[in-house]
Amino acid sequence: MSFSKLGLSDSIVRAVTARGYTEPTPIQIQAIPIVLSGQDLLAGAQTGTGKTAGFTLPILQLLSAQKVRDLPNRRPPVRALVLTPTRELAAQVEESVREYGKYLNLNSMTIFGGVSINPQIRQLRSRVDILVATPGRLLDHVQQRTVDLSQIEILVLDEADRMLDMGFLPDIRRILALLPQKRQNLLFSATFSNEIKALAQKMLNQPVLIEVAALHPKAELIEQKIYRVDRAQKPHLLTHLIKQHNWFQVLVFTRTKHGADRLSKQLNQVGIPALAIHGNKSQLVRTRTLAQFKDGSLQVLVATDIAARGIDISELPQVVNFDLPNVPEDYVHRIGRTGRAGTSGEALSLVCADEFKFLADIEKLIRRSLPQEVIAGFEPNPAAEHQLPIAAQDKRRNGSRGRSSSRPQEKSSRSNNSQGTENIPQVASSRRRRRQSHTQ
Repeated sequence: MSFSKLGLSDSIVRAVTARGYTEPTPIQIQAIPIVLSGQDLLAGAQTGTGKTAGFTLPILQLLSAQKVRDLPNRRPPVRALVLTPTRELAAQVEESVREYGKYLNLNSMTIFGGVSINPQIRQLRSRVDILVATPGRLLDHVQQRTVDLSQIEILVLDEADRMLDMGFLPDIRRILALLPQKRQNLLFSATFSNEIKALAQKMLNQPVLIEVAALHPKAELIEQKIYRVDRAQKPHLLTHLIKQHNWFQVLVFTRTKHGADRLSKQLNQVGIPALAIHGNKSQLVRTRTLAQFKDGSLQVLVATDIAARGIDISELPQVVNFDLPNVPEDYVHRIGRTGRAGTSGEALSLVCADEFKFLADIEKLIRRSLPQEVIAGFEPNPAAEHQLPIAAQDKRRNGSRGRSSSRPQEKSSRSNNSQGTENIPQVASSRRRRRQSHTQ
């Protein structure tokens, strides 16, 4: 299957080829013809499946093939609206729109908070065919009457589950009320919770449902490992691993904003270039930091879960969980940032005694036990293990005895669960996520 056989124009196919893509992914094969047919779409797809091109390519095709409706004495209308949960994802989607549409006569822009609204207002005075936005800043523009949504032809909700988890449902409802009744709707979500189903029922008109397993994370491509260590030794162990293996482009996750700042400072003090991104950083700083990490000039990026949304690097070699997430589904999202596009990757977690409950929840979710290792010189205090249930103590003692070679354990885990983590149930409690989101 080629992109041209999906009904895309030569101009779009040329732009896709220029980005190094020759064959569409499964979700693109399914989604593109549906979108081109004008039908509503409900798509179950995670980050890394190629979903962004799955909706941007056909939208570009549809808009370029149709003449813009002239509105006397009014600026050209915004024709397509893409809503995303975070600034970084909005920037990433709009970048894809520009790249794929570079041979077309279409204009796009992104609007989000954290930056001055005035340059956005000036740009909105010109022609904008495709608008990519976060809900809050879009409503700011609506209130100031600097954007007109009355002529939207296509609406996309990207990562709808994350938007609901972050509390954007009231904003989404307000935006839906501003749109024309007759429009095409595309909803993409990694999970289909009851809230997502209710939103889809209200928003979509006889949608086509497609679900695509993630291209990542796959057990055979991602080496997952647990390093047991005391909490106070975590920064020193991370430093040891980075220097010993000469790692670059290391993405490190912490649970809190304060923890991200503290860790990046500690790494810089020992000569490892590191920067942190989280919700307290300005958008300019976050954008600049991400650019440095993507081009390889920044060795370590320390991030909270929400701030890391939008990091899309096809060959990210290492992901490190400095802190385990207290929502197990976030572990799957985190490790899915490596092992993409058929490349191998490592997902390593530094686990102290008070995180064993989080680890048990993660292993229950992914239906496998993760191999464990203790690095000489960073042995955890054995007294801490008395907190564990007897069965867990036995498990970890057995894991310690076998730590000289964890391959047999990995192989066994994979054979018992050959599907890896692609088919892991991804539904999380919105309430738990909202409680967690204030730390991001």
